[in-house]
Amino acid sequence: MVKLTQEMKDAFSKVRIFPFATASKDGVPNVIPIGMCQLVDDETIWIIDNYFLKTRQNLDENPHASMFIWGPEVKGCYQIKGQVEIKTSGEDYEKAYALAKGKGDKYPAKALVVMTIMEVFECKSGDDAGTKLL
Repeated sequence: MVKLTQEMKDAFSKVRIFPFATASKDGVPNVIPIGMCQLVDDETIWIIDNYFLKTRQNLDENPHASMFIWGPEVKGCYQIKGQVEIKTSGEDYEKAYALAKGKGDKYPAKALVVMTIMEVFECKSGDDAGTKLL
């Protein structure tokens, strides 16, 4: 696992919707926009599963995911790759459930996806595109 730099954490805090990519055990890709996403510490991201279907199936089959940090308010673009663990009970899940319900009863908070950051890559265009940063 790796730890995000302060610059990467600052960029993360400015993004509201994150593209979140998964793949089935057979390699069929899926990408969705997620809004309930929180950087817990330098190396852990919480993602709340409210309405996952293919994404949840993919994570159950293949516990690896990717997302990127980018937007008009962010100076760079960072691709994050990590391993995930699904939680449907316990203290962390209860905290995530409360966060979701705090935003409205329409959010079921079916599970908490805990993503441990394993790698970070440059994803802005240019000669450094695709370079491993962490």
